[in-house]
Amino acid sequence: MNGMDTTIQVLDERTVNQIAAGEVVERPASVVKELVENAIDAGATLVRVEVTSDRQHVTAIRVVDDGVGMGRGDAALAFKEHATSKISRIDDLDRVLTLGFRGEALPSIASVSDVTLITRQRGGDQIAGTKVAIRGGDAPGVTEVGAPEGTSIEVRNLFFNTPARRKFLKSLHTELAHIHGVIEKTALARPDISFRLLHNGRERIATHATDDLRETVAALFGTAVAKELIPLALETPLVRVGGYISGPALSRADQYQIFLSINARPISSLQIVRAIKEGYGTLLPKDRFPVAFLSIGINGSLVDVNVHPTKKLVRLSREKEIYGAIADAVHAALGSRDLRAAAGPKPVFPVISSMPAPHEIPASVPGVGESRAPFTLTDRRLRQSELPLSGVERNLLPEIDVIGQIDNMYIVGSAGDGALIVIDQHAAHERVLYEQVQEKNGTGSGSQELIVPVLITFSPQEAELAREVLPALAEEGFSLEEFGPATYAVNAIPVVLGKLEEPEVIRDLVSALIRESPADPVGRREAVLRRVACRSAIKAGDRLSQEQMRRLLDQLARTKNPYTCPHGRPTIVSFSPDELAAMFRRT
Repeated sequence: MNGMDTTIQVLDERTVNQIAAGEVVERPASVVKELVENAIDAGATLVRVEVTSDRQHVTAIRVVDDGVGMGRGDAALAFKEHATSKISRIDDLDRVLTLGFRGEALPSIASVSDVTLITRQRGGDQIAGTKVAIRGGDAPGVTEVGAPEGTSIEVRNLFFNTPARRKFLKSLHTELAHIHGVIEKTALARPDISFRLLHNGRERIATHATDDLRETVAALFGTAVAKELIPLALETPLVRVGGYISGPALSRADQYQIFLSINARPISSLQIVRAIKEGYGTLLPKDRFPVAFLSIGINGSLVDVNVHPTKKLVRLSREKEIYGAIADAVHAALGSRDLRAAAGPKPVFPVISSMPAPHEIPASVPGVGESRAPFTLTDRRLRQSELPLSGVERNLLPEIDVIGQIDNMYIVGSAGDGALIVIDQHAAHERVLYEQVQEKNGTGSGSQELIVPVLITFSPQEAELAREVLPALAEEGFSLEEFGPATYAVNAIPVVLGKLEEPEVIRDLVSALIRESPADPVGRREAVLRRVACRSAIKAGDRLSQEQMRRLLDQLARTKNPYTCPHGRPTIVSFSPDELAAMFRRT
């Protein structure tokens, strides 16, 4: 092949490191994660993270620990690719218990930033420490410097030599929120270590070393959440499960407050989330998730932590047994508590309620021994959406005679042409509310002040994200003001929400914006509109009277698009007489 032209090139070491950085260093939070994990592996009892920013970008990250530190030789080698003290041969991968071990983090970070490391070995004879400075993967400069025991690493000008990566970073609040999330997850996985997070000199997170995970939860999420938690503990020959879970009364719209660790490593696992939900059984609706903080111990030979560049996912052997043990642990913990007050009255699920004959009492009036309570909240929700849109009466649906309700979810009716009509009551009311909120937006009439402000305590990560979405929430009628480091006072809400009986409405809205994270203002506004409509609408499982079903259909008929909800799901399904005949083989 000598002397011949080739298209395949052997990349130089700097290019290789910059490519590796794309896998390991996605954003500033990735730097924080890698450096904090190194500090933990160094035996630190205190980890301090200092983040500096201008108005648009994170400009510097400094992580300081009181770990074992390094001597001069190790400090220089730390920036060499695949140099690690964690493993020495392939067999060690099955036994590794440290958080990092591949030797990619420091060289990857150094290849796309300016890095300064200052370290001094704990208990060593040397008075001076070692300083290593490296820029963009160049040869490191090593000098002596006065330093305390432990290690300090400062990273500046991240992605200065890879502008394509820098332009894909999100807003400052979003990037700071990801950093908050890293510290939250790590502190919950290692409550025995003290963590501090400062932004531009202002303390955002502070936890103290403890042997009780509940204390760390209280520091991050507030004492109100910590008091509601139920301890969980189960040990089998295969797995050890400990931590805390919430009762059914404390739930979230998604799984963002389920925190998991395996062998003290923060991880994500949809399978474990499913196992936790399985443990709750019917105590939680399908669309609600608990708050949970689980610490899982498994023999290292059954866990593969090297399946993802950032080590946030793991692969487990004997999965079925492990997930079953987790579900059993949750079920046992819930079974040990009296949950009757939290669970509330048992819902009634009639198969179908028949349409009353003319001489019978209307279904809107309770019968003997029947309470009006199931219909009161529905009445209030229907009153909120009673006004016609734009003052123009529409009727885009055929005349529908209401027959009844199935499973407290679907309204069944018949059309004049003999068609069988099935309406999703939640989707239908969502559509009505969504169009009303759209029309009220910008008119100044879509907001109502609360007599007494409602206080909402967020986690540090949520609080940072809330700062970014406050303008979008304000446009839709919400007024939130900071009332402390992670607490907001809700002073006003959209009129369409009616009486704010659940402070979790605000939390769910912010959570939804976190998850959907639309970049443009129009997208953010749309996300808020849909969530406001969803949370204000009649729910699947709400029992409706005949009169309430008719009112809902009348409101739906006056919308611009009565056929789908704001998320695109159908509101109405129709079966023609011919289709029904075909189902019964009458054709």
